[in-house]
Amino acid sequence: MKSISTLFILSLLLAFAGCQSNINDETPTTMTNAPYLSYAPRPYVEITHPEWSKNATIYEVNLRQYTEAGTFRAFEDHLPRLKEMGIDILWLMPIQPIGEKNRKGSMGSFYSVKDYYGINPEFGTMDDFKHLVNKIHELGMYVIIDWVANHSAWDNYLVTEHPEWYSKSPEGNFQPTPWYDWDDIIEFDFEQPAMRQYMTEALKYWVKETNIDGYRCDVAGFIPIDFWETARASLDSIKPVFMLAEWESRDLHKKAFDMTYSWSLWEKMHNAATGKKSLGPLIEYMAHDVSTFPKDGYRMTFTDNHDKNAWEGTQYTNFGAGLHAAMVLTATVNGMPLVYSGQEAGLDKSLAFFDKDPIVWQTHENEILYKKLFALKHQNQALWNGANGGEMIRVYNDKMDQVISFYREKNGDKMLSIINFSDQPVEVTLKTDRFSGSYTDLFGEKSIELNNYDSFSLKPWDYLVLFHHTAK
Repeated sequence: MKSISTLFILSLLLAFAGCQSNINDETPTTMTNAPYLSYAPRPYVEITHPEWSKNATIYEVNLRQYTEAGTFRAFEDHLPRLKEMGIDILWLMPIQPIGEKNRKGSMGSFYSVKDYYGINPEFGTMDDFKHLVNKIHELGMYVIIDWVANHSAWDNYLVTEHPEWYSKSPEGNFQPTPWYDWDDIIEFDFEQPAMRQYMTEALKYWVKETNIDGYRCDVAGFIPIDFWETARASLDSIKPVFMLAEWESRDLHKKAFDMTYSWSLWEKMHNAATGKKSLGPLIEYMAHDVSTFPKDGYRMTFTDNHDKNAWEGTQYTNFGAGLHAAMVLTATVNGMPLVYSGQEAGLDKSLAFFDKDPIVWQTHENEILYKKLFALKHQNQALWNGANGGEMIRVYNDKMDQVISFYREKNGDKMLSIINFSDQPVEVTLKTDRFSGSYTDLFGEKSIELNNYDSFSLKPWDYLVLFHHTAK
C-alpha cells in the first residue's frame, strides 16, 4: 500500500513539474492572446438585412381610407408621389378577408383575419394585388404586408377544422387574447406544432405567389421567439425578406426581425412636446440606444401610426407646435423613419378604424419636410440604418434643458442635428471643436463653418440639420 501511495505522489510531482516547465516556456504573445480568442466580441444580430434596406424609409398604407374607392388599383395612382417623397418600403395594413362574427363597426377590423390565404374583396382581387406589387417594384420600391399570427376571426375556417389550435379559457371556451378588449378575435395556441407549421406555410405562400418583400408582424412579442426565428429562416430560403415586429425588444433582432418599434422614443418625445416631462427622459433614451441596443438592429421611429392615430389622438394633438421638431428628430436619430397615411397631407383627425373615413389629400408643408429629410438619408451614410449608419454622439451645449444636439459620422459623411425642443426662443452655444469643418444647412441651403464654440439663434421648436457629404 505504501509503495502505491509513493508512486502516486511521485507522479503528481512530475506532472506539476511538467506544467511549470510549460508555463515557463510560454512566450508573452501566447500567454496574452491564446486564452482570449474565445472572448472576442461577436455581433448580436445574426440575420442578414436585405441590401436595399440599409438606407430605407417606410410608409404605412391604410388602404380603406387612402382613397374614396379604397382599392389596390386606386392606390396605385399615389405611387409616383410617394416615390418622389423618398419612400422605399410600403407597409400595407392587413389585406386578408375580415371576419363577420362579432365584427366591430360596419366594416370590421383588418386585424380580424377570416382567411390567411385570401384577399379582402373590399380592396379588389388577387390579380389586382399582384398588379400593385409589380407596380411598386417597377418604381424601385418594396412592399411588406401586415401579418396577424397571434389570433384569427371567430369565423375563420380553422375554428371548426382545428379547434385544438386555439387557446381556451379556464372553462374550456375560445377566448380573445387575455386582458384585452379584442372581442372580435380569438387567440391561437402556439404550443401546437401543427398550427405553427400552418402559419409558416401561409407566410411562405405570399412571398412565393405574390413576390412581396416581407412582413410587418402584429403584436409579435405575444408569440414565442423560436416560432419567428424558424419562420424567418424559411422565408429567407425563398428570397431575402424584411421583417418588422410590432414590439420593442432586443431579443427579436437576433435571428428573426430586421426592425422593431421604438414606442419609447414616441412616448418621450410626446411627453417633452406637451410639457409633461423635461428633456431628461428623451436624452436618456438616446443614451440607452447607443449603449444597450444591438448595433445592427433597426428601430422604427415615428410621430404617428394607425394605433396612435386611432386611439391616442392626431399628430397635432400629440405634438402640437413641436410636431416638425419631432419629425426632424425621428429622421436624424438612429432608426428608420415611418410616415403614416395622410401625415404628409397634414392629417388632423383620427381616422375611423371600423368604418369608411377617407383621407383628404392636399399639398402640405409636411411633405416638403419629409422630402428633404429623406433625400439626405438616402445620400448621407451617417444617417443609414443599423451598422451601416453612424453612432449618435452627444454634442454638449449651454442650454441642455431646451436643446438636443448630436452628431453622426460614417465613411466621411457627417450630420449635426440641433433641435430646440421647447416653446421658448433660445440662443445656444455648442462645443463644436471636435466637429469643426464645413457643413451645409439642409433647410437654409447655405454653407456654415463650424469652429469651436459656435452659437445659433433658434425660435421655439426650431431646428438645424447640418451635413457634409463626401463624394464616393
